[in-house]
Amino acid sequence: MKALIVYDSVYGNTEKIARAIAEAITPSGEVKVLRAGEANPSELESIDLLIVGSPTHGGRPTPAVQNLLNKVPELQGIKVAAFDTRIPTKLVRVFGYAAGRIANNLKKKGSTLIASPEGFFVTGGQGPLKEGELERAAAWAKGILESKQ
Repeated sequence: MKALIVYDSVYGNTEKIARAIAEAITPSGEVKVLRAGEANPSELESIDLLIVGSPTHGGRPTPAVQNLLNKVPELQGIKVAAFDTRIPTKLVRVFGYAAGRIANNLKKKGSTLIASPEGFFVTGGQGPLKEGELERAAAWAKGILESKQ
C-alpha cells in the first residue's frame, strides 16, 4: 500500500498528528508525509490512500490546504480520510471544522471516504495538543488500515 499524508500546520500541532498517523501506517506499506505547499497533485496518481489534515481556522482548512484541494484532479479509486486540529469551544461548532470540509471536497472528486473525518484537540489557540491525542491519532490510523482490508 502506498499512502500520502498531506497536512498544513501553523503551530506544529497538526504536523505532530500527521506524523503519528504516518508512524502507525508505516508497517503496512510505504508512507510519504508532505506539507500542503510541497505536495504535487500529480503524485496522487500513484497512491492507494490519501489522508489530508489541517488546523481549523474559521471553520475551514488553512489556505494552503484549500489551494491544494482546488488543484487535486479526479480521485477515482483512491481511498481518503481527513483530520483536523481544533480547540474545544462552542463558538467553533457554529462554523464547523476543517476535517468535514476536506472530506466533502475529496468525495466530490470521486474518492472513497474510508473513515469519518476526525478532529484532534489542542489546548488553547496555539496548543499544545491535549494529552492522549497522539495516541488517539495512531489508533484512528490503525482503524483506517483495518477498513482498507
